[in-house]
Amino acid sequence: MESNNSDNQKIIYGDKAFNCTLAFALHLIGDKYKSLILYHLKDGPQRSGVLQKSITDLSNRMFTYSIRALEKDKLVKRTIYPVTPPKVEYELTEDGKSLIPIILELDKWGQDFAQTHYLYAPAE
Repeated sequence: MESNNSDNQKIIYGDKAFNCTLAFALHLIGDKYKSLILYHLKDGPQRSGVLQKSITDLSNRMFTYSIRALEKDKLVKRTIYPVTPPKVEYELTEDGKSLIPIILELDKWGQDFAQTHYLYAPAE
């Protein structure tokens, strides 16, 4: 395996230190809801209510936590329109868009795994 200069370097991000680049990447997108938010934004900007409703079992509290973390990490951009009532939209940044092929590969892997192991529910 080819060695990379960053193999032995620590990544300092916020108040955390990461010895592993995979651990760092998973910190940014690793929880279920962050990845799902990114996935649901792949086709373009969405209003917060529509985005939240598109994800099963996502509470308002967890949505707020996850979307703010994605904003802080510069993977999602929030736009507030000066109308009444306020209109807020979220969209992927260029860094966020760069994750979509990876997320789609994970989605395909999940489909293949479920198919191989006969995990799909029978059609009703």
